Amino acid sequence: MTPESLSHMKPALEIRSKVLQAVRDFFVGRGFVEVETPVRIPDPALELYIDAEPSGGAYLRTSPELHMKRLLAAGYERIFQIGPCFRRGERGRLHNPEFTMLEWYRLNADYNDILMDTKMLISSVARKVLGGTSLTYKGVQIELMPVWECLSVEEAFLLHAGWNPVKKYDADRFDLDLVGKVEPGLSLKCPVVLKDYPAEAAALARRKPGMEEVAERWELYIAGMEIVNAFSELTDPVEQRRRFEECAAERAKAGRDVYRLDEEFLKALEKGMPDAGGAALGVDRLVMLLAGADSIAGVRAFCS
Repeated sequence: MTPESLSHMKPALEIRSKVLQAVRDFFVGRGFVEVETPVRIPDPALELYIDAEPSGGAYLRTSPELHMKRLLAAGYERIFQIGPCFRRGERGRLHNPEFTMLEWYRLNADYNDILMDTKMLISSVARKVLGGTSLTYKGVQIELMPVWECLSVEEAFLLHAGWNPVKKYDADRFDLDLVGKVEPGLSLKCPVVLKDYPAEAAALARRKPGMEEVAERWELYIAGMEIVNAFSELTDPVEQRRRFEECAAERAKAGRDVYRLDEEFLKALEKGMPDAGGAALGVDRLVMLLAGADSIAGVRAFCS
């Protein structure tokens, strides 16, 4: 970027700095420990449509999730991390191959507890950065508090796409209709939560008791942008290994790179990990929202 371009970004980068400080204040004030885990790792988490960037004989992390869960299994009760993540081939208005992720986890919690964390976090950050919880983004007035709409994935797909992915899952159709039909139909005037995903679309989340076809996963949308992805964490090592192996087979069939299973993570689950909930928040997108920026390139000093 030219010096002139960087100069024009100063207001957005000042908001970014305030957001990062507000996030840290929020979690430290609630007894969370800030941690750092490796950025260069040997075994990325196996997810069907997420590709890791090679780095010598290893990979740049797509998420710090598996290392953070190893800390949970070791007895850390409340942890958070803000740092760089990398995903190969992801580029556009809402994507950059390098991006900043906030992840937090806590023991003895589920996805409903994490949703309450998220509501308080978004409210707290907005008040510190904007002085309130109302904002205008792309000409739309958005009220961040107190109302958050909540729809199950089943309800949202029946309403906007005309089929039920919980009853008959189709991975390709699910992703196409989520982006092309469901997301454009969500309200822009307040935050919207899509919850209870098909189990096949939540490789690291536990199944919902009494509804085995559904996983305890939700995603938060604000201004049509997916901001947060959260789970009740899967802690069963046998089930987790099976899901990883199934994903590896699907990736091989699709001609994608197949990563080794993270055996250290699976060993941590075998030793025993208490019930836990966690979430990943796209920091760049949150800054976009609060700064009124149209793209990630408008809130990162240097985009790759």
